Amino acid sequence: MLGERDFRWFFVGYTTSLLGSSMAPVAVAFAVLGAGGGGSGLGWVMAARILPIVLVMLVGGVVADRLGSRRVMLAADVLRCGVQAVFAAVLMSGRAPLWAMVALVAVWGLGEGVFLPAFGALVPSLVRDASRLSDANTLLGLARSVATVVGPAVAGLVTAGCGPAAVLLIDAVTYGIGAVALARFRPATQGSAGEGGSLLADLREGWSEFRSRPWLWITTAHMGLFNLLVWAPFLVLGPLTAQHGLGGARGWGLVMGGYGAGAVLGGLLMLGRRPGRPLAVATVATFGWALPSAALAAGWPLVPVVGAALLAGVGAAVCGALYSTTMQSWVPVEVLARVSAFGGLGAFVLGPAGLAAAGPLADRVGAGAVLAFGALWQLGAGVVVLAVPAVRRRRW
Repeated sequence: MLGERDFRWFFVGYTTSLLGSSMAPVAVAFAVLGAGGGGSGLGWVMAARILPIVLVMLVGGVVADRLGSRRVMLAADVLRCGVQAVFAAVLMSGRAPLWAMVALVAVWGLGEGVFLPAFGALVPSLVRDASRLSDANTLLGLARSVATVVGPAVAGLVTAGCGPAAVLLIDAVTYGIGAVALARFRPATQGSAGEGGSLLADLREGWSEFRSRPWLWITTAHMGLFNLLVWAPFLVLGPLTAQHGLGGARGWGLVMGGYGAGAVLGGLLMLGRRPGRPLAVATVATFGWALPSAALAAGWPLVPVVGAALLAGVGAAVCGALYSTTMQSWVPVEVLARVSAFGGLGAFVLGPAGLAAAGPLADRVGAGAVLAFGALWQLGAGVVVLAVPAVRRRRW
């Protein structure tokens, strides 16, 4: 795959920007906690990142199908580069109120909201041999995984030694590198779908393609409820738990690094493999997502929590590669960005509510109870999805 020029340029730029992106959440979390925001403040800041993604993703899918994914992604990288540089400057000034952090993170999320559906539609245009699409998604997943290993661990050390502003400045530079890489190639498909039609008509066409595939909306609903009930509480309550019993920023960086290490392992296991029933295998892999929340709820020490995160990362890599390849293989390219946008919207739409509610709910019933419920939900939901014939029996 890396022998193909366009894919190589994209891979280098995407990997670099991912490294910064995986560092930034650690810095933001401890910037909020350091300013006295607590669990509720952290939840609001995290929700402020997700909410713009939800609001603009559908429009981003239409724009990507019309203008071409590369152009949209390039603009998104330039925007995110600028906002992270401003965020770093605000933190270095020593005057970073919660409202300012919420506003800056919201602009960051705006860039992500238009980037994500465009990304989903770009990858097939970079792969000449359709049979290698799974390997392309696996390599990109490996890039995400390596960034997830290196980024949080480095971010924890840099945050502890230099402060969160330094991490956000690094993130701004990596987005700039990603933009330069995107500017260096021209994919075969530049975008033209929906030209001459209205925005509403384009959205209706994308929705029709999305809802006509039961396997797609069922797995999307599964992901959306996971983000609400499992991942959002884990992201909010995990740093709080780390601050009180797992060694603070360094400990939380190791937990997230363990998740990334597992994703690297899962990606390596997936290279060259194409399971006959991809959605069934992907759904089985989601059972591992319950483990980190369960480990935190049980009050385990740092090493077992890192181990649980590692196993969850293996499942994330397997699931991500198979879901992406399935969608790119069975959805027409001219509507792929819009269908990806509906899938992404379904996955993210409940996230802000989960992030905002996790802190206050933990104050009422305890962090352990919230995390334990999420772990049990994930196991039960996986069983239900696996029982659906459209998921279990789907073959290439």
